[in-house]
Amino acid sequence: MSNAQPSYTSGTSNTPLLGMTIGEKFDEICATYPDNDALIVHYQDIRWTYTELKEKVEQCARALLAIGVKPGDRVGMWSPNTAQWTITQFATAKVGAILVNINPAYRLHELEYALNQSGAKFLVTADSFKSSNYTAMLLELAPELNNCEIGQLKSAKLKTLECIINLADEQHPGMWRWNAFMKQADKVDLQQVKDIQASLQFDDPINIQYTSGTTGFPKGATLSHHNILNNGFFVAESQNFTDKDRLIIPVPLYHCFGMVMGNLGCMTHGATMIYPTEGFEPKAVLEAVEKEKATALYGVPTMFIAELDHPDFDNYDLSSLRTGIMAGSICPAEVMKAVNSKMHMKEVQIAYGMTETSPVSTQTRADDPFEKQVTTVGRTQPHLESKIIDPLTGRIQPRGEIGELCTRGYSVMIKYWNNEEGTKSAIDEHHWMHTGDLATMDEDGYIQIVGRIKDMVIRGGENVYPKEIEEFLYTHPNIIDVQVTGVPDKKYGEELIAWVKLSADSESVTEEQLRDFCKGQITHFKIPRYFKFVDEFPMTVTGKIQKFKMREISIKELGLDDI
Repeated sequence: MSNAQPSYTSGTSNTPLLGMTIGEKFDEICATYPDNDALIVHYQDIRWTYTELKEKVEQCARALLAIGVKPGDRVGMWSPNTAQWTITQFATAKVGAILVNINPAYRLHELEYALNQSGAKFLVTADSFKSSNYTAMLLELAPELNNCEIGQLKSAKLKTLECIINLADEQHPGMWRWNAFMKQADKVDLQQVKDIQASLQFDDPINIQYTSGTTGFPKGATLSHHNILNNGFFVAESQNFTDKDRLIIPVPLYHCFGMVMGNLGCMTHGATMIYPTEGFEPKAVLEAVEKEKATALYGVPTMFIAELDHPDFDNYDLSSLRTGIMAGSICPAEVMKAVNSKMHMKEVQIAYGMTETSPVSTQTRADDPFEKQVTTVGRTQPHLESKIIDPLTGRIQPRGEIGELCTRGYSVMIKYWNNEEGTKSAIDEHHWMHTGDLATMDEDGYIQIVGRIKDMVIRGGENVYPKEIEEFLYTHPNIIDVQVTGVPDKKYGEELIAWVKLSADSESVTEEQLRDFCKGQITHFKIPRYFKFVDEFPMTVTGKIQKFKMREISIKELGLDDI
């Protein structure tokens, strides 16, 4: 075995890393491609060139300074895909404020945690989205808004939050309206923004993104300009992006897929960012491709499936498409064939990574064999390293052997925000990020993900950690023990089942009541599809719960063997 090639690769490149801040690169691109379309948002009827986007970003940066934002302050962003999201993304980067991405699906429990854990002082929020009324949730968490001056919030529950900017047209108590906030820019000279931007370093933290934690609470991956600017750049480089490319971004901006691979990938090349709708709608995506003659499209496999399955699919001209990225889970071969042929995306690529790595660590290339596109997550990205180790000994595995995938390089996060213990358990002394994913590496360096060390469930491209859901369900007064695991599902890849043990003296509880208990408190995709009431769990002799046995029993009882 000692003569076998080790499972280690490094991504070589003749293209150097960008040694600049996001603001500096943004200004350079705006000067180089002033008249290129920068941002198109169909449902908001917005179509801005890089010159026009720069004006909005600089106005927002001045307004942020006017209301007291300082470098290092955390500014929360809680909204679906809007032009204001992107303006805020670039404006906070210019003034050195740390943008805190808040999942648009978050409810009370999760929102309160993210704002307090990050120490957010400012929050930009949508008024509502789908079934979420953001303003009502904020007024419930901070009723003090009803009686406070704008920007003067002192809340018992949201301890650090002082100022909320609401994207609603109407005035809400204690909050800025976006338009009134933007007018505050008149109080600050643009030179102040330029002076702050010149003082920033590319290793400064600029973004906190929450990842569902196996410890029960999400962890805030803290990312620098260098992390995400370069990752966006190299993901787009792999797709051969130029200033002529036009990318449809139906994936959420709160996630790295949207704001890094999408926004920063486009910005670093002078390409066009296009948002069809606030959230994903297959018809709107198809319409946008045709209308904008888009060259690239992003999505998780379930999105591409929904687009291909749309009853009006054949009515749309998608011949302008060339490339794009599929990520979140492995793409079924039949879907890939249809995306290649029916959607004309001959150069579509698969990307793999995690929020903690900005996000992409490995990617397929346009000229990779079809079989590699549907069975692997590609090879190591430029300027990064990958290795596969024995999880028990830490030694590098020979090629072809299963082990834990680790990644190292410019893309690895600075830390988990205010979580030294979590950081130490994820990044080792040699700066390797331990992904927790089990993988193999073949002779050519292609990496295949074969499972997960911890029991993470991937539902429709969303990583779900059972422990987080268990911790929440434990707060139900009648539940004394609960274990959550994944079971196969045709549509989403996996669904959740909760095995619930009720306290002896409790009244009977129904599945429906437990679902209602979750609604509004945890994100919809974290609410278990199935519940099973039990008196005990399958255990080892030493008392450890055997989730694989729970999964086997659940699959049998639910008749899911054929999936």
